Amino acid sequence: MRDYPMLEKINNYKDLKNLNKDEIEKLCEDIRSYIIDVTSLNGGHIGPSLGTVELTVALLMAFDPEKDKIVWDVGHQTYAYKILTDRKEQFRTLRQYKGISGFSKIKESKYDHFGTGHSSTSISAALGFRVGKDLKKDDAYTIAVIGDGAMTAGQAFEGLNNAGWLDPSRFIVILNDNQMSISPNVGAIYTYFNKIITKQVFQKPRQKLKEAINKIFGEQGVKIFRKIEEYTKGLFTPGLIFEELGFTYVGPIDGHSLFDLKQTLENIKQMRGPILLHVITQKGKGYKYAEENPTTFHGVSPFDKISGVFNKSSNLPTYSKVFGDALVELAEKDDKIVAITPAMKEGSGLVKFAEKFPDRFFDVGIAEQHAATFAGALALEGFKPVAAYYSTFLQRAYDQVIHDIALQELPVFFAIDRGGLVGDDGPTHHGVFDIAFLRPIPNMIIASPKDEQELRDLLYTGLNSKRPFALRYPRGTGYGVKMEGFNTIEIGSWEILDEGRDIAILAVGKYVYRALEAKKQLRLKGFNPTVVNARFIKPMDENLLNKLLKTHEFVITAEDGVLNGGFGSAVAEFVIDNGYSNKVLRFGIPDKFIEHGKVELLERDLGLDANSMVNKIEEFLKVKKAVLNTA
Repeated sequence: MRDYPMLEKINNYKDLKNLNKDEIEKLCEDIRSYIIDVTSLNGGHIGPSLGTVELTVALLMAFDPEKDKIVWDVGHQTYAYKILTDRKEQFRTLRQYKGISGFSKIKESKYDHFGTGHSSTSISAALGFRVGKDLKKDDAYTIAVIGDGAMTAGQAFEGLNNAGWLDPSRFIVILNDNQMSISPNVGAIYTYFNKIITKQVFQKPRQKLKEAINKIFGEQGVKIFRKIEEYTKGLFTPGLIFEELGFTYVGPIDGHSLFDLKQTLENIKQMRGPILLHVITQKGKGYKYAEENPTTFHGVSPFDKISGVFNKSSNLPTYSKVFGDALVELAEKDDKIVAITPAMKEGSGLVKFAEKFPDRFFDVGIAEQHAATFAGALALEGFKPVAAYYSTFLQRAYDQVIHDIALQELPVFFAIDRGGLVGDDGPTHHGVFDIAFLRPIPNMIIASPKDEQELRDLLYTGLNSKRPFALRYPRGTGYGVKMEGFNTIEIGSWEILDEGRDIAILAVGKYVYRALEAKKQLRLKGFNPTVVNARFIKPMDENLLNKLLKTHEFVITAEDGVLNGGFGSAVAEFVIDNGYSNKVLRFGIPDKFIEHGKVELLERDLGLDANSMVNKIEEFLKVKKAVLNTA
C-alpha cells in the first residue's frame, strides 16, 4: 500500500470519520489509482467503478453497512466499496482464480448484502430487506444503488411500483446516472435546490401541512396537495415519473461533489416515505482513456495504464466478431434480416451491423424479455429477426422463448454468445445452462459450431430454416480456419470427423477439436475412438446415432454445459429409451456453480482439459472391460 499513502493510513470505512476533507479527497485519488493499477493487470469493470468512488465514500460516511443494507446494481460498481470494506489487500486478487469476485457476493463478505451479477435486482432486494426489517422492528436503513442502464429493465420498475404502494420509510433508491440519459443538467442551481428540499426546515413544515390537510380535507385533500407538489417540482426537476410512483424525488446532484452528497444523504435519512436520489456521475472518472471512451472501458481485459492500449493476446478472430461479420454479409443481400440485442451491441459483435444498417438494428436496453417478444412480432411481419444474447442473460427471457416464440413456432434466430465457461466474471456469467433449459422446449432447434466456418454455415442455415433456431458459441477466439461463403447444413445432421472402432466420442462445439486432440493421445494408449461432431444438439442425428450404438460399445459425450439435462443426458436417454446397453461416459459441468478464474484453470479443475479427459476415458474403458470379463 506504499503507493497509496492515504489508503495505507486506514483499515476500512470506519476510519473515514478520522480524516479531514483534504485527506478524504486524497483517499479518493488513492482509491482511483489502486483500481486503475489492479484492473490494468487483471482486467475488470474499470469505468463503472471509477465513477462511484465519491458516491461510495459518501455512502459509507452516512451509513453503516454492518447494520444498514446497501445493494449495488450492478455489482461491478463496487470496487471502491470492496476496498473500504475489509478487502483492501485482497483487491489485488480481483477476478483471479481463487481471488475475490468482480461482483457483490454474499459468501465473500458480510458487507455484500446481496449478490448482483445481473442487473436491475437491487430495488426488489432492498425492498425485501426493508419489509423484513419493519417486521422485526429494526430501524436500520436499506439502500439500493442502481445504474441508469439497469433502470431500463422491467424488474426495476416492478420494484419501484411495489415500493411506492408499500410506502416504507428508511428506504432509499440512489439512481447512479453515468450516461446523462435522464438529465444533462447538473450545477449550482440543482445542488442548491436539493439542499433546500432535503433539509428539515423544509421537510417538517411540508409534513405538518400534509397532516393538517388530511385532518381538514381527508385523504382526497392530501392527494390533491401531492399532485400540486409533483407538478411544481416537475417544472424544475426531471423526476416526475418517480413522484408518480410514490417516491419523493431528490436530484439531480453531482455525484463527485462528495461533501454535498454526504450532506444530502444525511438530510434524506430524516425524511419519511421512499426516497429516490438522482446522482450524476462520470463513467471512468479520473482516468483519461476511460473518460474519453466509456463504452470501451466499461469492462476490460488487461491493458497498459500509461497508454490505455489493451494487451493483445491473439490475432485470431473472436466468435463474436465472426458472428457479427457474417451477419453483415448476409444482411447486405437480404433486407429482411434485422438484429436485436438487450444492451449488448459491443459484446455481441453487432457494432458493424448497427453502423451499416441503423434502421434494422434495435438495442432495446436491458430488457431481455421484451427483446424476445419484440423479435417474435417482427418475425410475424415477415422479417428474419436475430436476437443476440449472452447465454447467461437469455435465462431472463425463458418464458418468452417458450410462450411467445416456440409455442407459436415463430422463426426467431437466437444468437447465444458466451455459451460455456466464460472465465473471470464467474458463476453469474458462465453460460452453462442454455442447452439444458432450451432442450425440453418443443419446436426449438439447438446447434453449436465446431469452428468459425461452421458458425457461418449454421447462421445461414438457421436464418433460412423458418423455425425457432438457437445457435450457441463460446467466448473467445476460434481456430483460424479459412472462412469463405455460406453453406446449408441439413438440420439434425452430425458428421464423423475421424472414424475408429469400439469407442465413439460425440462432441459439441468447442469440445470437437478437444476430442480430436484426445484421440491422438488415446491412440498412443492403444485405443482408436470415432470422433463425431454433434453440431445439432436438438434434433440429434438419430440415424447416425443408431449406427454408432450398434458398432461402438462405449459412448462418450463432451459439452461445455451442465450435465443435468444437457447433451449427454439426451444421448443417455436415447440409449435407454431404445433398449441399447452401451456404456456411456459424460463430460460436462457438474451440479454446482463454478467460480471465477481463467477458463483453462477451471477446466483443469473440472477434469475437462484434454489430458484429464484422456485419463478418465482410459480408466472408464479399463473398468468396464474388467466388469464385462468377470460377468
